[in-house]
Amino acid sequence: MSIFEIIMLLCFGAAWPFSILNSWRSKSTKGKSVIFLITLMIGYVAGIINKLYYSYDAVIYLYILNLVMVLIDTCLWVRNRRIEREGREPDSIIYA
Repeated sequence: MSIFEIIMLLCFGAAWPFSILNSWRSKSTKGKSVIFLITLMIGYVAGIINKLYYSYDAVIYLYILNLVMVLIDTCLWVRNRRIEREGREPDSIIYA
């Protein structure tokens, strides 16, 4: 288990809750790139596979947590893109 790998994943992971909250509140894709989000997910999946095959340890849970947060942000990007394409104003959305 590498302390530097843990620090890297904690630092990356610390930013995702803010990004998710921003995506949820803004209902906009502005400033977001789905290609970037997909690239990050591929990187986290590669990290998980590496942990499974070569050096399984508890750090795998940080990779999984970060992957889940990026997946949530990606789902919000899809939702926000749909809102933008339908031409609805973000404030006029009614949830049943």
